[in-house]
Amino acid sequence: MEITQSQALPKARVIVAHPALAMVGLMIGSFVGMFSETSLNIALATITSALGVTAGAAQWLITGYMLVIGIFMPLSSLLTKWATTKKIVLVALGAFIVGAVIAATSTSFPVLLVGRMIQGIGTGLVLPLMFSVAMQIVAPHKLGTVMGLAALVIMFAPAIAPTLTGLLLAKASWHAIFWVLVPFLVVAFGFVALYLDNVYQQTKTPIDWLSIAESTVGFAAIVLGASMASDSGWLSGKVLGTLAIGLIVLAAYAHRQLHLEMPILNLHVFSSGRFTTGTVLVMLDFGLILSAMYLFPMYLQRVVGLPIAMTGLAMLPGGIVNAVVSGVAGRLYDNYGAKWPARIGFFIAALGVLVLLSSTGSSPLWYLILGHVVLMIGAPLAMSPAQTYGLNSLPGRLSADGSAILNTLQQIIGALATAIATSLLASGMAGQTGSAGVNAGIHAGFVFVLIIAVAGFLMAFRVQAAPAGQQE
Repeated sequence: MEITQSQALPKARVIVAHPALAMVGLMIGSFVGMFSETSLNIALATITSALGVTAGAAQWLITGYMLVIGIFMPLSSLLTKWATTKKIVLVALGAFIVGAVIAATSTSFPVLLVGRMIQGIGTGLVLPLMFSVAMQIVAPHKLGTVMGLAALVIMFAPAIAPTLTGLLLAKASWHAIFWVLVPFLVVAFGFVALYLDNVYQQTKTPIDWLSIAESTVGFAAIVLGASMASDSGWLSGKVLGTLAIGLIVLAAYAHRQLHLEMPILNLHVFSSGRFTTGTVLVMLDFGLILSAMYLFPMYLQRVVGLPIAMTGLAMLPGGIVNAVVSGVAGRLYDNYGAKWPARIGFFIAALGVLVLLSSTGSSPLWYLILGHVVLMIGAPLAMSPAQTYGLNSLPGRLSADGSAILNTLQQIIGALATAIATSLLASGMAGQTGSAGVNAGIHAGFVFVLIIAVAGFLMAFRVQAAPAGQQE
């Protein structure tokens, strides 16, 4: 009997009835989670004034959110061994909806912060599962394209959030930032309820509570310490102490996971050189994009003098380009692998940062937009191929562990990169006042972004050429 080409192609690791529709719910939920990560950057001043809190207290709306994400991401793999995939995702989306409604209806800062942290539970569980489920239910020859769409979620959501938030704040109160999330979350809930099947076998792995405690304390301390450094400086006693606690506890956690018969996270995934390389590249790329997304809108508002709505519009071309390139990058991986997209992506990103570094407060707006657009071409071009390259090197039984580890480290490096950019901003402003001080500080931050881009470019030379879809 003659075998057609479609019959000869390798199948997905797990066969589900509607893989594309199953991924829709996960992608919408992850998009909302990543949108929330940067949507408040442009609104913090408004919230600070409306609720009568200090800028440092308002920063906890971002720090607290990332703190909860950092706690729950490492637990996502363990949960798949105890509950069905659908149940985990529905609970996560339900928590996100509850948190969004609490935040949207809040009239005091403590209630707003509680709602914000509950949202972090949803993002912390849905985001790693989006990638690990894709690795299971998508055929290898289509994996690059689907992971490109997943990378679109990671890169486009935080890039477009300041634009949409700026336009929203021009017409409505800050409560609308949270209300607008609810319809999308309800749609995601519906898709998951209807189309997502169970993907992992529930082995009922014994729960090691000491590992959970170590994971919670370790990751929380790293995020907390990095966040405090933006106000207190990296050499302050409480920052160094908190970071030291985090590193020591995480070292103990890693040692325990490597020696447990059934670990919460299987750190042996790092024995794969391809996974390690892909993870480092994704961490650098995410650190680059988050620190740039923190600095650029501040530059437009405080140096160039654009109002909030115009700042959002100025960032729109970069957001659109980001979306287009993210989709194309996945197809490039299917056709050419990760080697050249990763190298070219980081090189282009570095060029974009150089354009921004060469700008001044009197530079024309089109020049600043050009630098942002070039940056938004390079960063997503490298993201999807690097992520697929790393995860595709793991066997199916380790994909959930690999996704949880990769996404957790991604959030940790995002918090660290943002904190470092904030510290450099403060140090650059020292001794100068007004927009000149802000300009100097932001340029110091962009030097750090350039260092990340160059490090990513050099690391990309470790990517090995291999046929798309081939596992190590």
